[in-house]
Amino acid sequence: MTVAVPAPGTFRSWQDAAVALRFPRDAFIDGRSVPSLDGTRRSTVNPATGAVLTEVAECGERDVDLAVQAARRAFADGRWTRRSPRERQAVLVRLADLVLEHADELALLDTLDAGKLIADTTAFDVPGTAAILRWYAELIDKLPDEIAPTAEGELALVRREPLGVVAAVVPWNYPLEMAMWKLAPALVTGNSVVLKPAEESPLSAMRLAELASEAGLPDGVLNVVPGAGPVAGRALGVHPDVDVVTFTGSTPVGALFLRYAGESNLKQVWLECGGKSANLVFADTADLDAAADGVIAGIFTNQGQVCSANSRLLVERSIADALIERVAARASAIVVGDPLDPATTMGPLVSSRHASRVRSYIETGRREASLLLGGGPVPGATSDAFVAPTIFTDVPPAAVIAKEEIFGPVLAVMPFDTEDEAIALANDSVYGLAASIWSDRLSRVHRVAPRLRAGTVSVNTVDAIDVGVPFGGFGQSGFGRDLSVHALDKFTALKTTWIKHQ
Repeated sequence: MTVAVPAPGTFRSWQDAAVALRFPRDAFIDGRSVPSLDGTRRSTVNPATGAVLTEVAECGERDVDLAVQAARRAFADGRWTRRSPRERQAVLVRLADLVLEHADELALLDTLDAGKLIADTTAFDVPGTAAILRWYAELIDKLPDEIAPTAEGELALVRREPLGVVAAVVPWNYPLEMAMWKLAPALVTGNSVVLKPAEESPLSAMRLAELASEAGLPDGVLNVVPGAGPVAGRALGVHPDVDVVTFTGSTPVGALFLRYAGESNLKQVWLECGGKSANLVFADTADLDAAADGVIAGIFTNQGQVCSANSRLLVERSIADALIERVAARASAIVVGDPLDPATTMGPLVSSRHASRVRSYIETGRREASLLLGGGPVPGATSDAFVAPTIFTDVPPAAVIAKEEIFGPVLAVMPFDTEDEAIALANDSVYGLAASIWSDRLSRVHRVAPRLRAGTVSVNTVDAIDVGVPFGGFGQSGFGRDLSVHALDKFTALKTTWIKHQ
């Protein structure tokens, strides 16, 4: 279906469209939407209101096994992997077109299901999802095989071959786009996929599977199993017929998937986990207003529910007061409210449970540091999933709010006096996903960036990202890279065919 929006960009039109929206309810296995085998369902809730949107199939071990079997059959008989690159390309480009044709519908699903701003899902998430798929689809026929150097009379051909059945387990903060980060490179290379969306936000992934079938993706190549992590996620992790797991989520759950692989078939596991990214602002930054804008974007985008969120602000002491004043003024101007209202600049967190967790960190922060802004209830909140933008200053490096990933709109500010101290503070973390540097001295940038243990270092901006650039981290942020050509490494193996001439 296509959602009709009478007057795009208005609060009323999005509310009207939400009322008319059809919510997917079932798993998608072997080309069909099906309930769970035991009929169990889970409520998926609009965090902005606390209202139940629909009851979604709750997949268990037997459902996961059916999905894996379907994926294995599809891979084994070659209905997808043996198609020519351009045939696969055509199907995936058609799917990208369908994503855009159903853009309003998909955007509404993620806004209602996860509390994301409609301004973001329409402008970034859905167009970004289609762009990622199209980028990989257009790459598919531009990946030549190799001929290795050998002795005369011998020929060694090196080909990139799909691994088989991929289990993709994705988070709730970017439900549709994170799913595509995994699906696009896996499908482009000829694998079959079983996708488990987060239990908090399964709807857009379930709808995407229907669109993929409409685009011509063969039955069994993409299966979606909504369900709880400890049940459906674990079933994928220990399944002996899953060849690779790709996961984005928390570090503790990532560790579980490594254990599952060891307990089962030594399947490959690729992890993109937590972060506690540092934002370093040096006194030689000429434009403090731009830096303040970057600080706000780095921590309050998507309510702070971003794995690479710049949740630690490290600022040189001589400019700390001037920068903090600017940041506080901007944070105070954030409009917290209904995510369907285009005027809202911060919506609810994904659930009341997660908001309660974030508030517990805020209470811890009150005992550890100085509360500058926020920390209290949100006036006029329509549910208890809302958390106000919160800023702590004078945060000790050993504080809990400086060490642990809060995954919410909470900023920890720490001053520094020297470049070496800034680097030491930035690297004082078990995580290593991202970092930012603000400086107008190129020599400083070239000195500091290599010393930061982070997968991406953004300079005079925050969270720089593009489909053509690899994304991932060090330490307990995981390993392997999403996006770019390098993502194909997770879903393929190199096969050598060595021919000796007679």
